[in-house]
Amino acid sequence: MKNQYKILFCDIGGVLLSNGWGHKSRMAAAAKFNIDYEEMDDLHDFVFNVFEIGKISLDVYLDTVVFNVERKFSREEFKEFMFGSTTLLPHMLPWFIEWKKRQENVKIISINNEARELNQYRINTFKLHDFFDAFVSSCEVGMRKPDPGIFHMALGIAQAKPEECLYFDDNIMLVEAAKKVGIHAHHHIDFETTKEIMESLY
Repeated sequence: MKNQYKILFCDIGGVLLSNGWGHKSRMAAAAKFNIDYEEMDDLHDFVFNVFEIGKISLDVYLDTVVFNVERKFSREEFKEFMFGSTTLLPHMLPWFIEWKKRQENVKIISINNEARELNQYRINTFKLHDFFDAFVSSCEVGMRKPDPGIFHMALGIAQAKPEECLYFDDNIMLVEAAKKVGIHAHHHIDFETTKEIMESLY
């Protein structure tokens, strides 16, 4: 039955935008700033969970992962590279914004894992308020996917039953986590596939 879903939950990184600070961005940063990637990645893994749930700031993260030794580049140079690593993925966001204009009764809410400073930068820079009605971001709610608690919180914010909701994520593990909560979740593979799913449902 068409139009049975009143809430669209959507990931951001890997669906609408590139991943904010994924391994490809970190590898590029290591190459640009002449940092030992394996050492940086070990430190990243050690602290990233608490960074993404908003327990530490970007500066504390950088103190641990990058500026634990003296560097030849500045903190601001590195931050600029981090923020600049985000790109708009082809087609998806412009299409979704136009789709939303035709769906007055559908609310759109992000469920995303993101550190606070990166999350705010991405929302502001790419005008994500034009698409999302609300953001359930790990840095603000203190939980990360695949924790079922973040999906339950999103359902509570939406005031919706799981069967009334769709969810798109590029990570199949997180798709399965949403399904376990009862949400109708789909694996985002590419623009055309997701567009086809959406057009079949609305």
